[in-house]
Amino acid sequence: MAVSERRGLRRRSPAEWGQRLLLLLLFGGCSGRIHRLALTGEKRADIQLNSFGFYTNGSLEVELSVLRLGPQETKEKSPLVGFSLSRVRSGSVRSYPIQDPHECLLQRNSSSFLVLFLINTKLLQVQVRKYGEQKKLFISSGLLPEAPTKSGLPEPEPTGTPKVDSGSSTVIKAKSAVPQDPSGNDKELVLDLGHLNDSYNFSFHVVIGSREEEGQYNLNFHNCYNSIPGQERPFDLTVMIREKNPEGFLSAGEMPLFKLYLVMSTCFLAAGIFWVSVLCKNTYNVFKIHWLMAALAFTKSISLLFHSINYYFINSQGHPIEGLAVMHYITHLLKGALLFITIALIGSGWAFVKYVLSDKEKKIFGIVIPLQVLANVAYIVIESHEEGASNYRLWKEILFLVDLICCGTILFPVVWSIRHLQDASGTDGKVAVNLAKLKLFRHYYVMVICYVYFTRIIAILLRVAVPFQWQWLYQLLVEGSTLTFFVLTGYKFQPTGDNPYLQLPQDDEEDVQMEQVMTDSGFREGLSKVNKAASGRELV
Repeated sequence: MAVSERRGLRRRSPAEWGQRLLLLLLFGGCSGRIHRLALTGEKRADIQLNSFGFYTNGSLEVELSVLRLGPQETKEKSPLVGFSLSRVRSGSVRSYPIQDPHECLLQRNSSSFLVLFLINTKLLQVQVRKYGEQKKLFISSGLLPEAPTKSGLPEPEPTGTPKVDSGSSTVIKAKSAVPQDPSGNDKELVLDLGHLNDSYNFSFHVVIGSREEEGQYNLNFHNCYNSIPGQERPFDLTVMIREKNPEGFLSAGEMPLFKLYLVMSTCFLAAGIFWVSVLCKNTYNVFKIHWLMAALAFTKSISLLFHSINYYFINSQGHPIEGLAVMHYITHLLKGALLFITIALIGSGWAFVKYVLSDKEKKIFGIVIPLQVLANVAYIVIESHEEGASNYRLWKEILFLVDLICCGTILFPVVWSIRHLQDASGTDGKVAVNLAKLKLFRHYYVMVICYVYFTRIIAILLRVAVPFQWQWLYQLLVEGSTLTFFVLTGYKFQPTGDNPYLQLPQDDEEDVQMEQVMTDSGFREGLSKVNKAASGRELV
């Protein structure tokens, strides 16, 4: 409910926030591709209900079970409340043309692909208007039968054929319709609008009849009475949306994700096993952060595995298994925290060349860890709420902003380490070692920049540019870039003796002076020098 979601913003103790997060994990599971949205006291003029990529014979079912408007809206002659169904070729771009925010979309003509469902509460009917070229987009009243026929989806009935909605007590009929005129517009198809007490209801379904109608469809609800600021009137809305392709409930761009996440989970698991074998062969040069890197690889693998299983059940049943969804959220939270902590620790040089973080580095962790918790809470809220929920867009913006802040923050320890090595290379007499470390840190800095650039910027641009059926390339680029970053980081900081990052300073001034005295006196003839840095290493 929109009302309940806005509550609970007062100050709470950490225990209360933990309990609320646990309840969100347990009971806020995403309903998958069978969407149920209930809004109470809503004042938005435009509500983005959902976006879905349809192939041929794909179907969209919408059941509006509750619509309560104010008394003034029900007396208006022209319908200013209804649904719009539009189509775009790319997957993440809304098809709205640039328009005046005070202009009602339901009252304007369009030359592009658009279907309007205008709710007339005075005449108790729903007028269906089509714009653009729509050769085989079949719209009928009622919902599709629950049990599929042998051939899969039922044959789409031509518009105008009466149909009874078995899931509602109200019989909805479609009145006569006329074929399209040369301009591509349909003369109005009219559906009956049910009325019970002060609530209105109706249902319809759409079937994609040919390849020309395939694409990414956006379904939205409009209440143009609330378009004028300061004159918003609350209304209640309860709607069920069921979207399906011939092969399952997943959108066209999400169908390969089950296999993609499974393959990437296997890759991260193999990388983690190989990394552990490297650590076991070089136990003398292994530090705690090496095992932290191994834990990150395994956590990432488990998170992708649960993500893959969730998509499998969404495709087959229309919704995930709640227990598996909770496990995915938990592993996703751990993975995100481990990722940024590991990057920051490597950049600061912790456990490799020092065991105490500076005050500035401690402040960085004090910023990154809470932000990562907030980012993961935002991710869980987005995944467990419908797109049309009141706070959906707010949490999505929070996730994007917090993620960018975290990506920028983790660069500071790397920059500080580079500056420290630049200053030390010309003052402490250990130019060769410091220059080697400086070169390694610069490589790591470039790696982090490229990782952030590919997973946050290039991936978003790719998602906007590619057609709707290739939207899975976005996830492929993100996961492939992450795997590449993990492998390169492991290669650069592997526990080998010749790694400049693991080489501690071998001499200090007193040792240099003592070595000079002992050499001049002939006392060290026939003796070899032992690297004392080895005795100072921490064995894990």
